This record gives sequence, C-alpha cells and structure tokens, in this order.
Amino acid sequence: MFTGIIQGQSKILRIEKQPGLWRFAMALSDSLRTDLRQGASVAHNGVCLTVANIDDEAIYFDVMQPTLELTSLSSFNAGDIINVERALKYGDEVGGHVLSGHIQTTATLIERDACALNSRLRFSCDKQWMKYILPKGFIAIDGASLTLGLVGDDWFEVYLIPETRQVTTLDRKVIGSLYNIEIDSQTQAIVDTVERVLAAK
Repeated sequence: MFTGIIQGQSKILRIEKQPGLWRFAMALSDSLRTDLRQGASVAHNGVCLTVANIDDEAIYFDVMQPTLELTSLSSFNAGDIINVERALKYGDEVGGHVLSGHIQTTATLIERDACALNSRLRFSCDKQWMKYILPKGFIAIDGASLTLGLVGDDWFEVYLIPETRQVTTLDRKVIGSLYNIEIDSQTQAIVDTVERVLAAK
C-alpha cells in the first residue's frame, strides 16, 4: 500500500528489454535505499513494482508485458526520471490517500496553464472511467495523491502547488504525454454498488 506522497525522484540507469519482460535498473537515493530488501514493493509513477535485485550500482525491478501495455512505463528510456514512493509502514502518517499501486488507465495531458506559483493541468481520459472522477474527489496521477478540480465529460483538471511541482515530475512533461491513473478505491466501490442496486430494481 502507498499514500500518494512522492518521496523522491529516481533516474532510470538502463532498461534491459526481453520478450514479455523489461528490467529497470534504478538509481535510488541513499534515503530510499535504506533497509530496502529484495521482494519489497516500490511505486514508480504510481505502479507497484517488486525489488528483483540489489547491488551497489542500482535497484532492479521487473515489469511484465501486461503492465507495460496498461501503464506509461513502456514510454520511458534510460536517463528519464520517475516519481518514487516506498511502501507504507504501519504507524506512518497518511498525508495523501491510500493507494494500491494498481493502475487502472492512463490519461493524456491536453492543456497546461502555469505561473510562478502554481499550475493547472487538464487531462483527457477514457469515458468509462469518468464516473469515478468527481470534483473535489481523490485521484492519483503518476503516483501523486491529488484533489480533483473541474471535471468534464471526458476530461478533468488538477492544480499543483509549488511543493508538488518541485517534488514530482507532474509539471515537466510535454502536451500529449501519458500519465498513470489510479482511481480512488472508495469512490469506485460506492459508484459500482449504487449502479448494481439501481440495476436490480
């Protein structure tokens, strides 16, 4: 489980591509490496990945083909920077909202309005997911827990404060870039339950 509070950014040192599986070699900071063990979970742009190996140079994570097809990880190359969060420990403060690290879909950046202090990002999204995306609700974008702003039929907006702009990569991508989306699980459960109840009447 994760909280959506990004703890750092990590550079991809290299990607070893094999049929159906890519291995990412990541340069995690000393603070993110502390007590990290093989088999541990780490979120990369919101995608929960398992530590496959550790050496003095890098931390290694394997990504299967279904994950590459569903998320934006397949668009990355060596040298790119990714948002990173270690798994939640019992007793830690939950500053964002509880996340599983299981991505449902991607959204495309279609508009940015930025000034010195903040920025507004607008994303397009497949309509099948829009029923879970509600104004003032929660959403995780590339692993960052955010509050939703305006919402349309097939688009939504979020607003980034200076801290979020500095700590994450959210405001550094070009128009047309893909972002990983995790829908708030409680919102999804409520919407799906209401739909089933209404359908049964």
